[in-house]
Amino acid sequence: MMLFKRSRQLHGWLAAVMLAILLTLTGCSSGQEDAAEDAGAKPQGDLTLVVGAYSVVKDAMGEILPLFAEKWEAETGQHIVFQESYEASGTQARAIVGGFEADVTLLALEGDIDKLVKAGLVEKNWKERGENGMVTRSVVALGTREGNPKGIESFADLAKPGVKVLYPNPKTSGGAQWDINAIYGAGLKQSEKQTGSKDPAAAKAFLESVHANIESLDKSGRASMAAFEYGVGDVIVTYENELLARIAQGVKYEVVIPDDTILIENPAAVLDKYVDERGTRQAAEALVDYLATPEAQEVFAKYGFRPVNEQVYAKNADRYPVPAGLFDIQYLGGWDEVRATLYSKRGVWYQVLAGI
Repeated sequence: MMLFKRSRQLHGWLAAVMLAILLTLTGCSSGQEDAAEDAGAKPQGDLTLVVGAYSVVKDAMGEILPLFAEKWEAETGQHIVFQESYEASGTQARAIVGGFEADVTLLALEGDIDKLVKAGLVEKNWKERGENGMVTRSVVALGTREGNPKGIESFADLAKPGVKVLYPNPKTSGGAQWDINAIYGAGLKQSEKQTGSKDPAAAKAFLESVHANIESLDKSGRASMAAFEYGVGDVIVTYENELLARIAQGVKYEVVIPDDTILIENPAAVLDKYVDERGTRQAAEALVDYLATPEAQEVFAKYGFRPVNEQVYAKNADRYPVPAGLFDIQYLGGWDEVRATLYSKRGVWYQVLAGI
């Protein structure tokens, strides 16, 4: 824990030093631009945007950011330079709260944006951008070795003897929270089918039975995928898009989408406090808006995400089967209820870890 705190402080300190240097340079170029304006010339100059995102979007953003920069330069004459940081969603949110002055953030779940709102870094109206604040969707899926040798078809199969399961740690990973939400929700669905009503005790027991077969809890969804590719475990619980992206690169996986699984929605937001301090609001807001455009959504779709843009989703709908029992976060009572029920200090998840 002490190492993590020191690492976070170092991360925030380095980010602050880098941004101080950038702001000094910006101040110098500002004087040059004023002189250019006095001479009747159109002001030109580089603009730096700092992007702090969760690890899973790294590859897609590697294509999207240059497209946005090209568009922005054509419209404004400004050449944008990006500083990018990719971490597990919870880790990234804590780094931003701790002083990492990002202009734009993409995180795995709404709850991590809520932390930034509570810290006074993001305005409460952040959902006015994107699709109710969201820029990508996915579902929690299961990835198995080629040929699905363990015969995995549902979350219940993860509890079978001899099945080694991977998912990341929900304390650091937003993706892991989606995974746990999906398993717990599948337990509620199962109890509802059997008794006609949701049974939280049965859902907890279902989650316990799966967690009993856990092989490792990694820091992030991307780290969990790396471990799986290294040969750890029989099945990984992860985003559908992570599996599709790796399969597109030639990795031999099988994708299993359980009938009862959760719809993932991933948000993006402008860090209002930091963009106002740094004078980057216009470009930062334009970037978040751009993430929901057909051009950017096509890139997200290329990397296996389910687009929030209806036009792009319609073009790719045959790639994305809709599970019969698909549910969203509201089935679990919404994020406030989920945080209180599953992830509080005495919540279900921590009871499962403690074996109580």
